[in-house]
Amino acid sequence: MLGMGGSVKFSVFQSQKKEKDARRVFTNTLYMVLFFAVLFSFAGLFFSHHISRLLGADANVFSMTNTYLKVLLLFAPAFLLNDTILCFVRNDGNPKLSMTAMIVGSLSNIILDYIFIFPCGMGMFGAVFATGLAPVISLIILSGHFRKKENHLKVSFAPISSRLCLAGITLGLPSFITEVSSGIVMIVFNYIILGLEGNVGVAAYGVIANISLVVIAIFTSLGQGIQPLVSRSLGQRAHKDMKAFLSYAVCSSFLIAAAVYFFTFQFAEALTAIFNSEHNPMLQAIASDGIKLYFIGMFFAGCNIVLSLYFSASEHAIPAQLISTLRGFIILIPVSFLLSGIWQMTGVWLAFPVTELITFLVGIIAYFRIPRYIS
Repeated sequence: MLGMGGSVKFSVFQSQKKEKDARRVFTNTLYMVLFFAVLFSFAGLFFSHHISRLLGADANVFSMTNTYLKVLLLFAPAFLLNDTILCFVRNDGNPKLSMTAMIVGSLSNIILDYIFIFPCGMGMFGAVFATGLAPVISLIILSGHFRKKENHLKVSFAPISSRLCLAGITLGLPSFITEVSSGIVMIVFNYIILGLEGNVGVAAYGVIANISLVVIAIFTSLGQGIQPLVSRSLGQRAHKDMKAFLSYAVCSSFLIAAAVYFFTFQFAEALTAIFNSEHNPMLQAIASDGIKLYFIGMFFAGCNIVLSLYFSASEHAIPAQLISTLRGFIILIPVSFLLSGIWQMTGVWLAFPVTELITFLVGIIAYFRIPRYIS
């Protein structure tokens, strides 16, 4: 939220040669990062045990949960700063470094997980310590950007501006909702499926959810990829370029969705078998059927994600927030309960494509309601 929202304003000001305002945006975003970092670190230091209990940790897992949560929250400053700087570096004309930092940081987490847990025997602390070091390693790589002459990410030490903070949060809120909605979808679907098919049904949905997260991440990368280009074009009033970038991203999302759907439809049984190590026939049948229905929604999900990030990048926060909330909360939850009540598991799988289709139609209407950006 902070990184995407702040970097949109930064990119617009940079393209307008308003260096002072761009520095103020960067500085105010860092102020907000500091605020949330202190908040989360304080929660980890003094309330991790309460949060663990609240999340349902019983005597068997409380110690491990509390350890993991406490250390994770203590690393909150690194996580928040890393995600924020990644966005700003990408918008400051250095997307390759931003990509490198993210890849290396993520891979280091995997490697350090193994080293700390097995050779070092550090257990749960080792697992969370590896996770906490990942953004630190990423930040070390990103620090190279600040030594370059082309770097425009400078702190102005100006007083905090509530106007700029609010603008950053407002423009970044759709990205926040998109991230959070993935968890909401899982909770709602797990609750419904548990009542229909029990634990086996939940396990079957786990297969679909894992594959879906990867595909959604691809669509998110498309939207984030055009964001600096759209924001810069906005500042330069190059509206035709904005339209072109959106068209490329939407067409790409449809092509990716078509390839994904063809692959998942043709190899639904094989994909399910990868996760079904116990060869449970019921799980195999539920997940295979679900994949073929659920992934129809990818044709519309990709466009919705791209369109939401486009609206944010062009400083249209309300339609961006509308798309994010419709597909994440407002439509999805009632549609899931309604269709599952009518068609049982078939209704559960169809809830996602129906939600994305309705959101897609709303997004198209919202887009053509902003005529000056399509001319």
